[in-house]
Amino acid sequence: MSSRRILVLIVVALLFFLGLYTWNQRTGQWDALGSNTGLEFSGAVLRAFQSARGTVVSVWDHYLALVDVRAHNDELERRVRELEADRARAEEERAELFRLRKLLHLGYPLEWPAVGARVVGGRMGSSAGLETLTLSRGYLMGATPGTPITSWAGLVGRVLKAGPSTSVALLVSDAGSRVAVISSRGRVQGILSGGGPGALLEMRFVRLNARVDVGEILLTSGMDSAYPKGIPVARVTSVSTGASPMQEIRAVPLVDFASLEEVLLLEHPVGWFAPETGPVYTRRPPDISGVSGLRDEPLPGSSDGRSAPPDTRGPDAAAGARESGEAAQAAGTP
Repeated sequence: MSSRRILVLIVVALLFFLGLYTWNQRTGQWDALGSNTGLEFSGAVLRAFQSARGTVVSVWDHYLALVDVRAHNDELERRVRELEADRARAEEERAELFRLRKLLHLGYPLEWPAVGARVVGGRMGSSAGLETLTLSRGYLMGATPGTPITSWAGLVGRVLKAGPSTSVALLVSDAGSRVAVISSRGRVQGILSGGGPGALLEMRFVRLNARVDVGEILLTSGMDSAYPKGIPVARVTSVSTGASPMQEIRAVPLVDFASLEEVLLLEHPVGWFAPETGPVYTRRPPDISGVSGLRDEPLPGSSDGRSAPPDTRGPDAAAGARESGEAAQAAGTP
């Protein structure tokens, strides 16, 4: 581009600017346009700044609020855990209260004082092969061997062994357990024996013409002098007749032994008759050591001068012994 054209353009631009300036001086339009443009630009910048500031402040406030909410949430979670633990303890105490109320309402003879005990374990030690429970009372606290044990549902068993502060209870479900029972409706008596782990109980020695119905409750009869009369023991599940002259009666215990936590020990009343234990029914030779006139008098055939006990075997047994001795002498046997 030549210098003449550049000079012409500069002159035209100056004239245009002078014209606009003169026009603006008379009308003021460009001042208003410039002012409005500046205001709009400044407003847009300020609005953007305020928006950015508001966003930053809002984010910061929300962050601080979230921090507070997190701390508050942690505190609420801690309180919820504490309340859940309190609720669990309250439910446990409520369940225990219901069980103890049932125990207190259990009908047992007043002459049998009752003391409570807790179940602290199952089968253990030398009694692990039996159906047993370990209780929190020993012979120092009323749990002597043979003491009946009940729960709110019915008969549990009896104390098998007792230490100073702990005892072992033999359950009615054990194969060695025997309880004299009577049916609740027909008043039929029998002996209820345990069947062992997972097996039903069996009511024995019930004649064929005795009526025992399925669903009937079996109660302690008290005939064995081991348990007070009237404690529920089991419910009859089946009644059948076989080749034997006795009925075959099966029953299920009323007590859920796996869920037992508290039991009652029924202390024997004063003057209670306890069945003899040991080989008391074994025939023994009479003791004649204290009978005068017999100690120093030798019996025929006695070489030591001591009195021999009389023969208690009966005439048939004595005759058989004499025949055996004669046969042995004939054979040359000493």
